[in-house]
Amino acid sequence: QVQLVESGGGLVQAGGSLRLSCAASAASGSSLSINAMGWFRQAPGKQRELVAAISSGGSTDYADSVKGRFTISRDNAKNTVYLQMNSLKPEDTTVYYCKAIISGIGYWGQGTQVTVSS
Repeated sequence: QVQLVESGGGLVQAGGSLRLSCAASAASGSSLSINAMGWFRQAPGKQRELVAAISSGGSTDYADSVKGRFTISRDNAKNTVYLQMNSLKPEDTTVYYCKAIISGIGYWGQGTQVTVSS
């Protein structure tokens, strides 16, 4: 059983910053073979969209809407992926989900709410 635990969401004013974290762990305590990790977001009534992704080798990819504002990184020793979000806009408001590909299987976090006030 693999678990992804997200943290770091909250309320911030436009122009502010937040840092999301997502830590992967196995219930048995065994080591994990994590491939790509990423962050998605889903607004009510809309499809879940990719925000940023990072490969096991560190290659990154971003949605056009967040390029230059968000930075994804990972700490392989901690099985953790981060999303540094700067210059936040009200349209960034939604639930953010972490995803990890572990031994070829995709796992999702529970989601964390990000709210940007104008």
